Amino acid sequence: MEKDLLELQTLIDVHFEQRKKEEEELIALKDRIESRRAERAEQQRVRAEKERDRQTRIAEERQRKEDEEAKKRADDEAKKKKVLSNMGAHFGGFLAKVQRRGKRQTAREIKKKTLSERRKPLAIENLREEGLREKAKEMWEWIYQLESEKFDLTEKMKRQKYEINVLLNRIQHAQKFKKGHGKGKVGGRWK
Repeated sequence: MEKDLLELQTLIDVHFEQRKKEEEELIALKDRIESRRAERAEQQRVRAEKERDRQTRIAEERQRKEDEEAKKRADDEAKKKKVLSNMGAHFGGFLAKVQRRGKRQTAREIKKKTLSERRKPLAIENLREEGLREKAKEMWEWIYQLESEKFDLTEKMKRQKYEINVLLNRIQHAQKFKKGHGKGKVGGRWK
């Protein structure tokens, strides 16, 4: 009986030592999980901060470029006005030519302005996958509409050219049988 008691005591001691080791391992594991969680939270915070910094840098760069372009345009306009005022005082005929050329430039500027209004900015920096899909679908529909309009207009132009040719042929055919050739021809072709 004493032997069984001794054996039972050793088993109990072994069991408690094993349990103590397992509890220590469990505590160590919890500490590791907690430290890993804290480390992950710190990494996400750093990533978010870097992304905010990147976005602000991009916005500042864009603003700086826009300011530079506006300043450059203003300088160019001032130079043009100065040159035109100087030439106007000395060269009257040359000024008229420059002003005509200026009108052509304004036509180009009008075209550029129209194109810039038609061009839609993408603004896709902050969109997620679903937003990008929606934006792509919207752009595809816009392109589809433009292509269909282009096709319709080219077909209309072809039809009008055909009708013009048919009408010119009718006029020429009618003039062959008309008395007094050469009088009243249409189209400015005189013999």
